[in-house]
Amino acid sequence: MTLHRLDPSAAEPIIEPVAADRVLAGAPQTIVRVTYDAPAERLCAGEWEAGVGTWRVSYEEWEYCLVTAGRCIVTGDDGTRIEAGPGDSFVLEPGFSGTWEVVEPMRKHWVIRTP
Repeated sequence: MTLHRLDPSAAEPIIEPVAADRVLAGAPQTIVRVTYDAPAERLCAGEWEAGVGTWRVSYEEWEYCLVTAGRCIVTGDDGTRIEAGPGDSFVLEPGFSGTWEVVEPMRKHWVIRTP
């Protein structure tokens, strides 16, 4: 098959708190729904939700994000900063490290390619 509908409502939700050793503020919880998985191509896609809070992140993968609800601020250790809300998109590249702050409960669509 070469055409896939990405339907978050059909995907099993994975509900987890952000690991305590990464949390800087709040008690954020995430919900992940994987809507496409192609391990041979090292590619997957889905929907992600998170509650208010701030935590450390470190990326080994490439990720495209499209915010569909809420607001976040992603800040790199080098000082780069993106504030994003509904309709905004951005890319995180391998080697990125910094903080992810959810200002308003948010949802995003994502596509990840692993190395």
